Amino acid sequence: MALSGRTALIAALGALVVGLLPGWHGILAVCLPLLAAVLFDLARAAPVRSLRLERAGATSVRLGEDAAVHLTVTNPSPRPLRADLRDAWPPSSWHPGTSYAASRHRLTVPAGERRRVSTVLRPTRRGDHRAVRVTIRSHGPLGLAARQGSHAVPWTLSVLPPFTSRKHLPAKMARIRELDGRTTLLTRGEGTEFDSLRDYVPGDDIRSIDWRATARQSSVAVRTWRPERDRHLLLVLDCGRTSAGRVGDVPRLDAAMDAALLLTALATRAGDRVDLLAFDRTTRASVRGRTGGDTLPAMVRAMTRLEPELIETDTHAMAAAALAGAPRRSLIVLFTGLDAAPVESGLLPILPRLTQRHTVLVAAVADPRITEMARTRGTVPGVYEAAAAAQHQAERRRTTDRLQRLGVTVVEAAPDQLPPAVADAYLSLKAAGKL
Repeated sequence: MALSGRTALIAALGALVVGLLPGWHGILAVCLPLLAAVLFDLARAAPVRSLRLERAGATSVRLGEDAAVHLTVTNPSPRPLRADLRDAWPPSSWHPGTSYAASRHRLTVPAGERRRVSTVLRPTRRGDHRAVRVTIRSHGPLGLAARQGSHAVPWTLSVLPPFTSRKHLPAKMARIRELDGRTTLLTRGEGTEFDSLRDYVPGDDIRSIDWRATARQSSVAVRTWRPERDRHLLLVLDCGRTSAGRVGDVPRLDAAMDAALLLTALATRAGDRVDLLAFDRTTRASVRGRTGGDTLPAMVRAMTRLEPELIETDTHAMAAAALAGAPRRSLIVLFTGLDAAPVESGLLPILPRLTQRHTVLVAAVADPRITEMARTRGTVPGVYEAAAAAQHQAERRRTTDRLQRLGVTVVEAAPDQLPPAVADAYLSLKAAGKL
């Protein structure tokens, strides 16, 4: 049972009556009618326990987008339902400051009928968000008292990675078509795999003439090439403590996942195979053996529940898992940090094992704040910030140089620039035939 503010107001006004009629007579003159009205209101309010509630609506949504979850309330009782409804979800299911208004609804359901309310969620974290409970307060006709109860109405909303870098995909696909020679350009498409023979036209490189084929026909034959296809990419996400650091308002792991999704979409459309391994001290997620259009959805589902772990990554175990997942020559893209201590103690010792058999690309998230600090001047704190930033940048350059001497391609960029930078590095390796 719940009492409304109207009941409290009437009781306060009744205090004036008690003041005019002091003693039990005044108290009974106020309390008895008010009690009778409250009991009447409770008796006429629609029961809450017998209500039937059903859910429908969105089951998945990308992070940062809205999702509508519908709740149908059926009133089987002979009395109309006048109710306030609260649809409770975890705090991260709402945009900050909007949970109170978004989760509460007012509805009227006539006897034997049903009504539907919609709760619009805007999650701020990835993963599975499960509905907590639905609390209903059924008011009587006088608005003095209400029946209240809760129902468990299960529903799960999967919040997927945002994939904001998909806006870069058309430009990168245009580059793939250029490499394939499928666009009208001043230069013909180049590659490393033999494609076909065609007749010579003025302007062709004479080094591409196939003299044996020319000898068998009356015209000059030219070899055409295309970029490598059906190559294997293994994307390795480091889920250890370094991936938990935030750059701006974005965790490093989320920025790495966005880059991995763009690379997956690009590589699958270019005819290559892509697998995923998320690792810290054990395998957190794995996608293997998917082809074509099934690869990207499988990647998104696998990344949905990934969260950074505040533990040091076991790089030796990660290298063993990567080698097991890439039995033949592959492009291994390792999304990790470039902090000097973890790289020197963990990453550098294992890289020779990987570069001996595979092409390795290390992708890391850079903090734009470091560049801003390096330009700070004019104040004593600014000079110290600039000195700290310069020292940090020097350490990064030394770390990058050591990785490159081992034959590793290194890509470091801000969170919004990392996905296209990794895609460009992939396209360069593909054009050079290094996959």
